Amino acid sequence: MSFLRLQQIQQLLNQKFYDREAEIEALMTALLSKQHILFIGPAGTGKSALSSMLGEIIEGSHYFQHLLTPFSTPEELFGVLSIRDLEQGVYKRNTANMLPEAHFAFVDEIFKANSAILNSLLTLINERIFYNNGVPLPSPLLTIVGSSNEYIEEGEGLEALFDRFLLRYEVDYIREEDTFISMLKDEQTTIIPKLTLEELMHHQLRVKAVTLPDAIYQTLAKIRTKLRDEGIRPSDRRFKQSLALLQAKAYLDGRFVVNRSDLALLEHVLWETVEQKAKTAEIIHEIAHDTIEAFINRVKPEFDYIISDAQHAMITRTPSSKAKLSDLLMQGKTLFLEVQEMNRQAPDRQELALLKRDMHQRLMQMTTDVIGF
Repeated sequence: MSFLRLQQIQQLLNQKFYDREAEIEALMTALLSKQHILFIGPAGTGKSALSSMLGEIIEGSHYFQHLLTPFSTPEELFGVLSIRDLEQGVYKRNTANMLPEAHFAFVDEIFKANSAILNSLLTLINERIFYNNGVPLPSPLLTIVGSSNEYIEEGEGLEALFDRFLLRYEVDYIREEDTFISMLKDEQTTIIPKLTLEELMHHQLRVKAVTLPDAIYQTLAKIRTKLRDEGIRPSDRRFKQSLALLQAKAYLDGRFVVNRSDLALLEHVLWETVEQKAKTAEIIHEIAHDTIEAFINRVKPEFDYIISDAQHAMITRTPSSKAKLSDLLMQGKTLFLEVQEMNRQAPDRQELALLKRDMHQRLMQMTTDVIGF
């Protein structure tokens, strides 16, 4: 079960929905990581059409969709009360084909949820449990997509519900004129390939096996520190849950190791209020696309390899060892010049200065070894 099918689905969804590449990638990432996603934007931007693809793509799954209003009742989401049980004094809902039994769901205008709905919805989203007559019943819910035309306002009591959505995306009308015209002209029917529920679960297991290098954990800690410096304090739980997103993003790209570029996804994860969005995106992009750190991560292992080869040549002392040592010394000096130039361009980066000093000391030792060979 190759991830090539997943990439094919993503590609064809991009053809079907114009100017929605970021949202489609987010939807696929949420699908693979079993996380929830919130789309915020005006009506007519394709939020419901895009979300409904979850039910169409995964064969053998149960999909639930509903539009909430201020007058919605729990029966609309969780099922009506069983009259037969009610006659016996049992307050039990018939959940067949309702949200508690769905694998995927789309709840439009989710912030219209009233207090009668809210508690059950929170537990279902977060814990995948529905309490029916006080009895906790496990739900097969994998991913729920919430949608709203507007953000919540302070004091509405919806902060906990807002927090349940790990991914949050603003969806707007098509931006570019050419893309808009292409959408108007498009009369083709795009057939989207399908996955069985079993195939999806297999991919979800493989996502869990994607490696998170120590450098990624260290970078996440750096992001956390910089966000805190700006008064942005996402919870430890949100950071922990974001690891699954990073793994899913790497897997969707055909990789089994998370890399720095995957961290850009977190601009849609780590902010708490709308006012923090821009600063969060700025910090994450600055770190995720840090060319200096990427340069160090490239040069240091390469230089370490040169030193290791030189040490081996010193030990073996074959007839060709001196020539090899001289060649390795030239390679090391070339890398050193790159670091020296980068340090000149970014003199405030202490890690570059430390790397330059370390390389210089080791090159001096290698020069001594070549001379005294």
